[in-house]
Amino acid sequence: METIQLTLDESLMAQVQQATHALQMSRSDFLKLALERALRQQKIIELEIRDAKAYAEKPQQAEEIAEWESQQHWDEQ
Repeated sequence: METIQLTLDESLMAQVQQATHALQMSRSDFLKLALERALRQQKIIELEIRDAKAYAEKPQQAEEIAEWESQQHWDEQ
C-alpha cells in the first residue's frame, strides 16, 4: 500500500469530515471508497463514449429499430 499526501480546500474538507462522521468511517477509508467509485464511473463513461462512436460510425437501420418497437411500453398516466 502507498501513502499519499492530498490537499483539499476547506469547504471540501468540511464535507468529507461531515460524511466520515455520519458514516463512522475514517477519512482514509472514505477517500479510498470515493476513488474506487470514481474509477468505476470512468470505465462506464469510456464504454458510453465507445458505444456512441460506434453508433455514429454505423447508425442503426430503420428495420433494426422497427423490430423492437412492439416491445416498448409507455405507462400513460
